[in-house]
Amino acid sequence: MTPTASPALAPDAALDVLHRVFGYDEFRGQQAQIIDQVVQGGDALVLMPTGGGKSLCYQVPALVRDGTGIVVSPLIALMQDQVDALEAVGVRAAFLNSTQDPDRRRAVEQAFVAGELDMLYLAPERLKLDSTKSLLDRGHVSLFAIDEAHCVAQWGHDFRPDYLELSVLHERWPEVPRIALTATATETTHREISRRLDLDDAKHFVADFDRPNIQYRIEAKDGPQQQLLRFIRAEHDGDAGIVYCLSRKSVESTAEFLVKQGIAALPYHAGLDAQTRARNQSRFLRDEGIVMVATIAFGMGIDKPDVRFVAHLDLPKSVEGYYQETGRAGRDGLPSTAWLAYGLQDVVQQRRMIDQSEGDAEHRRKLSAHLDAMLALCETVECRRVQLLGYFGQASTACGNCDTCLTPPQSLDGTVPAQKLLSTVVRLKRERNQQFGAGQIVDILLGKSTPKVVQNRHDQLSTFGIGTEFGDVEWRGVVRQLLAQGLLAVSPDGYGTLLLTDAAAEVLSGGRAVRLRREPDRPARAARSRGGSGASGRGASRGAAELTGDDAALFETLREWRAGVARAQGVPAYVVFGDVTLRGIASERPGSLDELAGISGVGQKKLDTYGQQVLAVVGGTAPAEAAAAGAAPASSASATGSAGSPARAGRASGRATGRDAGADSPPAVDEVPEVPVDDLHDWPSDAPFDPYDDAPPPPDDRR
Repeated sequence: MTPTASPALAPDAALDVLHRVFGYDEFRGQQAQIIDQVVQGGDALVLMPTGGGKSLCYQVPALVRDGTGIVVSPLIALMQDQVDALEAVGVRAAFLNSTQDPDRRRAVEQAFVAGELDMLYLAPERLKLDSTKSLLDRGHVSLFAIDEAHCVAQWGHDFRPDYLELSVLHERWPEVPRIALTATATETTHREISRRLDLDDAKHFVADFDRPNIQYRIEAKDGPQQQLLRFIRAEHDGDAGIVYCLSRKSVESTAEFLVKQGIAALPYHAGLDAQTRARNQSRFLRDEGIVMVATIAFGMGIDKPDVRFVAHLDLPKSVEGYYQETGRAGRDGLPSTAWLAYGLQDVVQQRRMIDQSEGDAEHRRKLSAHLDAMLALCETVECRRVQLLGYFGQASTACGNCDTCLTPPQSLDGTVPAQKLLSTVVRLKRERNQQFGAGQIVDILLGKSTPKVVQNRHDQLSTFGIGTEFGDVEWRGVVRQLLAQGLLAVSPDGYGTLLLTDAAAEVLSGGRAVRLRREPDRPARAARSRGGSGASGRGASRGAAELTGDDAALFETLREWRAGVARAQGVPAYVVFGDVTLRGIASERPGSLDELAGISGVGQKKLDTYGQQVLAVVGGTAPAEAAAAGAAPASSASATGSAGSPARAGRASGRATGRDAGADSPPAVDEVPEVPVDDLHDWPSDAPFDPYDDAPPPPDDRR
């Protein structure tokens, strides 16, 4: 490799690439400053939320600077889709990974050395190989982009040991600019990324973490599968979504349940064979309206822009993980939902997992701190978005687009109920030398003469029947909140029994007040409008929600055309055009190529490839006929091919202004491991069943 200083660049070189290649006329937020820093040869560390346009922050500099941009991407399973998306806009992109045969890898290597690639994707593991380092020495590297940089944080939720080796980039190629990017990082993680990647002297950019198009909702579990079904049918029928579960068993049962209810759902977890995972992932990316039910082994590399909801049936282990996962909804900026069902058993199980985890006391303390922050988000009576952004050090005001803003919960003085419950735990231990789980304690407070109560003579306790002011669900909520506040703890005995903490003594003595959250009565949500007249299928998509009449009908027709083209080319639909671009076409109804070129997201390559077909559909030609009449030629941006890059050519004319970069841009490179991490990310398949589900709860007692 021949390191060189940044060439003399025209002041508008980056903007020209943005116009011509990606079809936008304006950068968003800090994109312009970040791009200028890298184009001029400087290093950058970028913290920017999913959907904020991170990918353009390295794609544009790679096309402006001489040489090939090297993107470190830890997920090889999605590299083909990332390359397809870049080739669709005229960028010469390729990847090197273990899925390729020797001939194909050799062809890519030759193209790189010959200067015939604009961008090359590598996994961090491959950068450890001497052969890869030698290859990079033989070519001309314009920059190194390290995406998902939080994978370097050892205490983070996506730690990848191979990321620790990436400091070699600066040591071996000190003249090549580096840009590290992540969608989420606390101040602690931010400092760790900077230190481990040797970026303390780089320019740091921290964007606004707010995702205003996402509505955050958290509700108490009460038959979670039925709750999920009601949520999907009422608000997201026919939409693409992701449902996260902690165990493989729960993934399988939930996917099967949704399929039986007529919802197109697929499972994804590390226990499935590689072919099944790849097939399900491909269907989710390429088909519309698929719901993926998965463990957190899935999702970080999924750049599908039209995911309309992310649901959690189990409590995430950290706020960072929750933010990262919910951020996969609404990448295109359209209204989306982050929905979480949260119950007492989540808290019990998470506390138990921490107590039984490997590692020293410091490790468990960090895990507990992550969980405490997540519980605080669940139990807050204030705006959830304020709480969420505050975790990342960003001040904000009430958003008006979360459940606590739309239906504010009550905060009540729960000191007396807390004392009653804590006293019951104390008396069981002191008087009977017994420990029990939440179910038995609640039965005692409610005065239920169950066989277990009678057998253990718990009806003779002084606290028997003193809690009739609440029902069963309310008392379980009290237990959940006392666990969250650190007044109760889960015994390490493995049975889920409850113990008092040292802090409980102050409550029992009257020296500390306890505030509790009372859930409001939430009205049933009506099924959302499915678009205007003329929409076909089982309902118009969320993308057409703000279009009416003939515009909504045209939008659905364009989606039908896009689906056919994507199938014929074997690429995800968003690689052709995203929903935001199709909405613009449907509302503007361009009548010429020049007018079509003014639509946000229509770059020169897509104008050349799809322009006549789109105009035909707008003019009333049936989607299938339009696609057949203007069949797209093979991509000119092959990994081994052209002597010149279409993405580096002159700029097209006739563009309107005011189009934001990133609103519907090609997917960013958000990755996870090639083979999903097994027990680090997947809970055991025999994880305890939640007592709010339809099956009988496990025994919760231990004498």
